[in-house]
Amino acid sequence: MSRRCCAPARSTAPGRTTLPLLDRGAGEQHDGRSAGERPGGGAFAPLLSLPGGTFRMGTEDADAFPEDGEGPVRTVGVAPFLISATAVSHAEFRAFADATGYRTEAERHGYSFVFRGSLTAEARRWAESVPGADWWLAVPGAWHREPEGPGSRSDDRLDHPVVHVSWHDAQAYCAWSGTRLPTEAEWEYAARGGLDQARHPWGDEPPDPDRAVIFRGTFPDDPTTAVGTAPVRSLAPNGFGLHHAVGNVWEWTGDRFAPGSPARALRGGSHLCHASYCNRYRCSARTSNAPDSSTGHTGFRVAADARDGSDGSV
Repeated sequence: MSRRCCAPARSTAPGRTTLPLLDRGAGEQHDGRSAGERPGGGAFAPLLSLPGGTFRMGTEDADAFPEDGEGPVRTVGVAPFLISATAVSHAEFRAFADATGYRTEAERHGYSFVFRGSLTAEARRWAESVPGADWWLAVPGAWHREPEGPGSRSDDRLDHPVVHVSWHDAQAYCAWSGTRLPTEAEWEYAARGGLDQARHPWGDEPPDPDRAVIFRGTFPDDPTTAVGTAPVRSLAPNGFGLHHAVGNVWEWTGDRFAPGSPARALRGGSHLCHASYCNRYRCSARTSNAPDSSTGHTGFRVAADARDGSDGSV
């Protein structure tokens, strides 16, 4: 299955140059905070401190996608590091945007990608589908505060993971908050929660509703449960304390998907993953997208280098 089904790139929007753009301001604006200086206040939870060490990364499972580079299984060393227990929430990202005046790439380009099942009939009138993955629509005016386009609101989901953020947007948030994106090795080590070669963060058992937020029913038009994100702490954490290590939203990492490629690696799967076409809600699963692209099912969590005597705060 093509990775486009997981995360459509901005270049796949067929009429992207003719979409009505929103003039929300151009360029990045910051409040003068130095990179590495984390904002004060209680809105940002301490990061988890993980000891690192060696672990077996990747898989040779029959469910793996060889073209994604999941295998082979190899022993990888990870230095001690810090990582957030959850994906960055709408509330946290809003704090950044409000403090800095930052405009996301979805705002500057004037559109972002939204799952068609999440849209009203009116919104679909102005959207354009992605060839080969027509459940994805390029929606004018979709951004993190209006996730399904004009008229929608994220005000009632501030505790959900922020979406419609590109890799560049995530990097800007990290620079402001004194964090960074995790490497793929760090991400997988943390997502496994101490389990060796388990398929999921909780083990090899199937992802029932108490374990992962994924698409349930017949994809893409006949879901049996509500489709969309869930609060970042709505399910129990894994053995290392990470919530929603798989499912809910894809998470940007700091690494390129392949050497020399401009595409960046994403991990964890999302609420749109389904066994019939994209069972990438596994610890070893990967996908990619262009660093300027954004969707309604992509977010990120943050990491940082360990500090001597750290209590997990940054």
